[in-house]
Amino acid sequence: MTTTPQSDLGRFYDDFAEDYHLLYPDWDAALARQGAALDALIRDRLGAGPAEVLDCACGIGTQAIGLAALGHRVTGTDLSPVSAARAVAEAAARGLRLPTAAADMRELPFPDGRFDVVVCADNALPHLLMAEDVRAALGEMRRVLRPGGLMLLSTRPYDELRRDRPASTPPQTTESDGRRSVVFQLWQWHADGERYDLELFRLLPDATGQWQVAVRRSSYWALTRAELSAFAAEAGLTGADWVQPADTGFFQPVLIARAP
Repeated sequence: MTTTPQSDLGRFYDDFAEDYHLLYPDWDAALARQGAALDALIRDRLGAGPAEVLDCACGIGTQAIGLAALGHRVTGTDLSPVSAARAVAEAAARGLRLPTAAADMRELPFPDGRFDVVVCADNALPHLLMAEDVRAALGEMRRVLRPGGLMLLSTRPYDELRRDRPASTPPQTTESDGRRSVVFQLWQWHADGERYDLELFRLLPDATGQWQVAVRRSSYWALTRAELSAFAAEAGLTGADWVQPADTGFFQPVLIARAP
């Protein structure tokens, strides 16, 4: 098993940055909803004051902007410089400051103990297909957390998905700039039953009404909750606990752990 080259993954999200918001029927509503859910988890565990937050896979800012809007001091990093730049622009358009940098989560460009909270959301970590890379990323998250700091990491519900091994996701229809688009995914599971290749299809009508199709490809490791909790413990994070969407309002299960 070989991991996806990070240069290829960065290009995947560079190419996707312009229309990533089309994954959501209403991206602005998603910013507010996801920010509020993560904010509640942070304040419940760290207190009412605003936190110093790193979103280490910020993408175009879906979680980072939502948290910044609620008063947290958020810094974003992402493997894709194009995505990180769009996050800055989207935050500024909403009157918010969101400094970002292009960085690999396995080598975060910050000193030890810099942040109260590290967020790694929206199924970003499972792009790492090898155990040593997962350990490296979680080790870096733990390193940049202050003592007692909080890690919030979300993935797809892989316990269930590994059992059912779906071949596709339902189509998502979105309207943007007066044009309707359709997004869906096809999944091809590897023989190990743990990893899968993803093809992301985006259908968008052109000026004549003809559907134009764009396809992007990537791979994921469908880590179970127990596997990720064990990796977090190996990285020195403590008290690993999973909270579910029904309890948090966040759209994915969230692993919560602390730096000792």
